[in-house]
Amino acid sequence: MLAGSSAWIPVTIFAAFSQTVRNAAQRHLTVDLGTLGATLVRFLYGVPFAALWLWATSAVAHAGLPTPTAPFAAWVLVGAVAQIVATALLLRVMQERNFALGVAYSKTEVLQVAIFGVIFLGDRVSAGTALAVASGTAGVFLLSAGWRAGFTARTTALGVGCGGCLAISMVGFRGAELALGAGPLVVTAAYTLLVAQVLQTVLLGAWIALRDAAAIVRVLRAWRVSLFAGLMGAAASAGWFTAFAMEPVAHVRTLGLVELLFSYAVSRRIFRERLGRVELAGMALLAAGVAIITLVP
Repeated sequence: MLAGSSAWIPVTIFAAFSQTVRNAAQRHLTVDLGTLGATLVRFLYGVPFAALWLWATSAVAHAGLPTPTAPFAAWVLVGAVAQIVATALLLRVMQERNFALGVAYSKTEVLQVAIFGVIFLGDRVSAGTALAVASGTAGVFLLSAGWRAGFTARTTALGVGCGGCLAISMVGFRGAELALGAGPLVVTAAYTLLVAQVLQTVLLGAWIALRDAAAIVRVLRAWRVSLFAGLMGAAASAGWFTAFAMEPVAHVRTLGLVELLFSYAVSRRIFRERLGRVELAGMALLAAGVAIITLVP
């Protein structure tokens, strides 16, 4: 892609839209499959599309498959497990409270990465980082203030936990990609995604089978909606990584906040949910915090 091209903008919007549709499909499936069953859908039915993406990227790049290493295995395991937990927590928040607010809480991922860097790595706190964390924290506070309308401390903890696990998964997958060494970025990303989804399918599938074997049968019977969810999940992943290859991650992440608008529309139109003014203000502050931390040095 030529430098200065704006093609990353529609690609990013497509990725955000696809992710919203995937979340909506999974939310719909929680009624019949439960939280863990709907979580499994994302990984199980995403595998064939992830494999197709890896084949396509390696063919276009004329590159062979990367050689896995022990560090790669360790990092991808961390990312895979963290993403399983994050997905389950996201669906639980959506189920207990609200679709749009579940997505909003997941956006605390970016803020928590910065906080983790300060606590565990001793990263310097810039004025932009401090402002972003303050704005995001205020946003979460306003979202939590919705307790009077049925929001509970439990839901808040689940939502923030979802963002934290997403942050950990991002670090894990990034570490896995770096552990693969030199090679086309899009191929290493596709390879990491496929390995992660196969691992997630095996781990979560085994866990569910041991606890409730009938749930696996229900997941397989719901293949129509599940396959659609897998397709949209793979489309979202392909869109994000393609956009990252075109434009700095900070710009893509910021434009990706359009997902909050998509999720709000889905929440109102499909799930018939309503947000109060305080909750909308909280989402706005949280979005501002994410935008600041990705754009301001």
